[in-house]
Amino acid sequence: MRDDLQELVDDVSRMLRAPATLEDRDFTLLAFCAHDDDRTTTMDAVRTRSILGRSSTPAVRAWFESHGIAGATAPVRVPADPAAGILTRLCLPVRADGELHGYLWLLDEGRTDLTDPAAPGLAAAVAVAASAGRLLAAGRPGTADLSAALREVLTGPAPRAARALGTALGTEAPVTLVALLVPAPGVPAGWAPPAAGAVPAELADGAEVAVLLPLRTGGDTRPAGALAAAALTGLPPGSTAGVAAARRGCGDLPAQWHEARTAARVAAVDPRLAPAASWSELGAWRQVAALDGPDPALRRLLADPVLTATAEVWLDCAGSPQRAAAQLCIHRQTLYYRLGRIEELTGLDLAEGADRLLLHLGVRAARLTPFVRRGNDLDYQQ
Repeated sequence: MRDDLQELVDDVSRMLRAPATLEDRDFTLLAFCAHDDDRTTTMDAVRTRSILGRSSTPAVRAWFESHGIAGATAPVRVPADPAAGILTRLCLPVRADGELHGYLWLLDEGRTDLTDPAAPGLAAAVAVAASAGRLLAAGRPGTADLSAALREVLTGPAPRAARALGTALGTEAPVTLVALLVPAPGVPAGWAPPAAGAVPAELADGAEVAVLLPLRTGGDTRPAGALAAAALTGLPPGSTAGVAAARRGCGDLPAQWHEARTAARVAAVDPRLAPAASWSELGAWRQVAALDGPDPALRRLLADPVLTATAEVWLDCAGSPQRAAAQLCIHRQTLYYRLGRIEELTGLDLAEGADRLLLHLGVRAARLTPFVRRGNDLDYQQ
């Protein structure tokens, strides 16, 4: 049934050229479709929360129901609320035999004219909502059991839970995992989360959230990246997101979780990838993240932030004194002096490629060194 619902949502999104979301009558997310357009104007806080949290808050539900959607039998235009960051949207009631089973939402930017029965795609979209209603009348799929299954899969061997996820989403359906890392108060940016497996906590107290997302055919993860970036706008400063590479089916979720968490950690320390990074764009950071930490020989150097920064900039500039001095805003002789001090503190010969590699890996690994934090918080969503 989930595959059928997803197909309907994809269809209506194409018909009205707008992002579509299908929720049941309790505002639980059942399916969604990311629009091909990368514009951020087609995303608002309500849609982001619905997709990443799989539901809406009571306040959001009350606001939408105040516009008469619960009793509507025809499409309803819900106006925008700029103060609340809500964009205008089209609501298609999902009914079967007169009974309400859910809502089909489209962020169409107000393009669809409800006063014109011949408006492009409108009649076909209403027919899609009716088809969704018939499917839901036959049995409403839930998501709470899938969230529990995701937790089991990511915290230890759980073949039964993995099979349950595969059955629900499709054994060959492309999926990805998104990691949202929210540091606890007082924890520096760049903290590395502990191993998975504890009690969920509120995001404001620091948390690590796993979100399992189905993808379009072909496994394009860009929509997942856009959703992750949009979700961060409502989270505390320092929060980051990571997107794993796509896989077919749910048989490799632990590896995808590693990829997503690593990407989110790197996004916290590399401004070029912040605030949301994908595993596919990490490059050498993949090898750095696999290290336990910097080599002990670098301990004295890493205690000096100026020399550490000098080493990293010089190495990032491929050892070019001109480029490194310009980027550090120092005289070239000052750079040479600092490089000499680096060699003294580490015992490395910077004329040797192997020593430069050890130094480069070490200064980067130091940026990903785990920070001690209270708790072991992990929340799972599908």
